[in-house]
Amino acid sequence: MAMKKEKTKFRAGFELNKSYGQHLLKNPQLIDGIIAKAELKSTDIVLEVGPGTGNLTMKLLENAKKVIAIEYDPRMVAELQKRVSDSPYQQKLQLIYGDVMKVDLPYFDVCVANIPYQISSPLTFKLLAHRPAFRLALLMFQREFALRLVAKCGDALYCRLSVNAQLLSKVDHVMKVSKNNFRPPPKVESSIVRIKPHSPPPPINFDEWDGLVRLCFSRKNKTLSGIFKKDSVMEMLESNYKTYCALNQITIPEDDKPIKDKVNEILEQNDFLEKRSNKMDLDDFLKLLNAFNKENIRFS
Repeated sequence: MAMKKEKTKFRAGFELNKSYGQHLLKNPQLIDGIIAKAELKSTDIVLEVGPGTGNLTMKLLENAKKVIAIEYDPRMVAELQKRVSDSPYQQKLQLIYGDVMKVDLPYFDVCVANIPYQISSPLTFKLLAHRPAFRLALLMFQREFALRLVAKCGDALYCRLSVNAQLLSKVDHVMKVSKNNFRPPPKVESSIVRIKPHSPPPPINFDEWDGLVRLCFSRKNKTLSGIFKKDSVMEMLESNYKTYCALNQITIPEDDKPIKDKVNEILEQNDFLEKRSNKMDLDDFLKLLNAFNKENIRFS
């Protein structure tokens, strides 16, 4: 039997669909606070993801040169078009109907969004990969996700998400947001995070970096020697090593050390044998990645 979708009646005459992550901001004071924290300039082009019926959009239009809003629900598109048509801001709004994860993002200076929580991670890294880089993003996240995003080395919530986001940007927790500020209220509390991409971006292959970080955080409380000694890890690294050497026309000596010995030597010489990923900062991960790459051992 098909599952019934959770829906909540909205005053415009249609039902909000929770499976789309539709929780509309209803508190005008909170919206004003978001605008203040966005540090908008009158010349800014603002990207808004999931504008809904436009409560935040209208304030953005008041303060920016242009707003580009990406909306997945055609009913919301129609509602927002109708709302803006009765205002002096009609020419300042560009509406894109589609899935933000499938749309090619346009140029923008600032992103301000109350995003569907189920796409928090992929959307964050899609934004951070966008070029040219934006100046600032102010994003509403589920509280736990936000706290993991800003967690520091040694914190209980420090994880792969923390490391990857902080490699690419400066992230700050801006404010807590109660579930009562939404209609319908979500089941979890929310937080707003400010993201400022590093400029210039770090000169690093992100896929390679993420391959290492993912491996290290697969068991974040275990020592690196314990993580790297697994047979499956050794097999993966040996395969990557041989592939990289072949693609780059690097001759592997007949008396080459076994991959296990290479890995242990790298960990030992760089003081990582007893390190744990939850106690390693960005510099530690960069040092470790460079040490492996120097020996032609790759993670992607």
